[in-house]
Amino acid sequence: MTHPLFTKHEDTLQKALTAIETRGYWSPFSEMPSPKVYGETANADGEAAFKSHLNRTFELDQPATQETVGAEVSPFGFPLGIRYPKADATTLIDAATRAQRDWRAAGPKAWIGVSLEILSRINRASFEIGYAVMHTTGQAFMMAFQAGGPHAQDRALEAVVYAWDQLRWIPADAHWEKPQGKNPPLAMRKRYTVVPRGTGLVLGCCTFPTWNGYPGLFADLATGNTVIVKPHPGAILPLAITVRIAREVLREAGFDPNVVTLLATDPNDGTLVQELAQRPEIKLIDFTGSSQNGTWLERNAHQAQVFTEKAGVNQIVIDSVDDIKSVARNIAFSLALYSGQMCTAPQNIYVPRDGIRTAEGPLSFDAVAGAIAGAVQKLVADPARAVELLGAIQNEGITLRIDEARKLGRVLAESQSLEHPAFAGARVRTPLLLQLDAASDAAQFTREWFGPISFVIATDSTAQSLDLAGAIAAGHGALTLSVYSVDDTVLEAAHEASIRGGVALSINLTGGVFVNQSAAFSDFHGTGANPAANAALADAAFVANRFRVIQSRVHVEPKAVPA
Repeated sequence: MTHPLFTKHEDTLQKALTAIETRGYWSPFSEMPSPKVYGETANADGEAAFKSHLNRTFELDQPATQETVGAEVSPFGFPLGIRYPKADATTLIDAATRAQRDWRAAGPKAWIGVSLEILSRINRASFEIGYAVMHTTGQAFMMAFQAGGPHAQDRALEAVVYAWDQLRWIPADAHWEKPQGKNPPLAMRKRYTVVPRGTGLVLGCCTFPTWNGYPGLFADLATGNTVIVKPHPGAILPLAITVRIAREVLREAGFDPNVVTLLATDPNDGTLVQELAQRPEIKLIDFTGSSQNGTWLERNAHQAQVFTEKAGVNQIVIDSVDDIKSVARNIAFSLALYSGQMCTAPQNIYVPRDGIRTAEGPLSFDAVAGAIAGAVQKLVADPARAVELLGAIQNEGITLRIDEARKLGRVLAESQSLEHPAFAGARVRTPLLLQLDAASDAAQFTREWFGPISFVIATDSTAQSLDLAGAIAAGHGALTLSVYSVDDTVLEAAHEASIRGGVALSINLTGGVFVNQSAAFSDFHGTGANPAANAALADAAFVANRFRVIQSRVHVEPKAVPA
């Protein structure tokens, strides 16, 4: 049975199916905040919508107590002053359970159609969400708009299309007939019903609340599950706006809006998440964050299917290059982008202590390290331009980590505080780059130093660099690995190291593509082959275990005539 919203968005769905089959570039959402695409007043309207939320209670018509919560502070230096309706977890679970009945009965085309309509409405709110992401995460506006808006929407659509790709092959019924020789055949009518797992729990993160939150949210919805969205206390607003839009669409489509609810909390929410995650009604959990919390969920939320993206140590191996300047510029951009506060940002840069080969002759270790450090310093030399790349530090803990890391080795590029020209209280720090040695500093560089902290590490050889990269990815987790070499044999060895480490590999990036970027519909982000991620976030495995198929069968008259 079809659904009007499925029909409305079927063309987009078909194009998305083609995209995941061909893996080429495609996106229905413009990543540029152009007035020609979003409207002449879209930016001003979105900023005004964001500001209208400040210093007041966020309006959300869902089951709630009479209390409010919320303590978000913009990394650009001011409190948001937004209060959110406080909800009781048991009340939300009960509401989701009641909403599940009609939502399940509506079937796959309704789930897909409603999900796509929600996504379409979210796209219209890209500027409002972009400003909300900016002032909760510290991303500069362009990145907040792109990563928090269209790129996050791409990831949501990716989840929906993978769900549909699995669901579309399940028939509603079938006629089954088994020949019995001269006797009448055995005949049965079989009915197949897609049954969602139940209620999902999406645990948002403070750095990419939509980009990391949307895949789980939309994978749950597109497979017929209800969802409780629990944002990080430091980044509630982007997901609150998302939930508000989802509830509006559900209500207009004739469904109980409690298919999607928001569980906002204060920073000190104690054991709430742990208690909620172990509730028998919670059947799916999506989490992005620390290894400690992610591992706890995997080990303790036994009643749920748990998907996690955790901390990792991303690495770069430099063996040989044509042009060290272009290599250094590309690496410097990756280190500076959003101050290294990305799950894909590189941390360890391995260089043979005897130096590398270049098209212009040998280059010493010190010269390679100096080229990278110099490229970082040049990139952030103009504060007015640098802040549009660096953004702001999301929380004070990261600045404390920078101070701690400074003691680990020889400083190649010092982390400096910059004044933001528009926000006097912004917490802006340039990248810290240190020199370490593979022989003596493994205890330091085998752990994640989240934030604008990276190391140029002297190794005995490229072979040791690749061994370290593969072993650290396999043992400690990683989402990205990059290699620079003009030697095909080294590149093949790097490919093998990436397989051993279960990590995505980038080769000789010197242009407009950077190792911390991931393209929806093409790149398989978070392969799940190492401890940083326990499930793929860009393929059928991410959606297939969110539903079951229940069948019934009954004898019927055969159609075939025995010989």
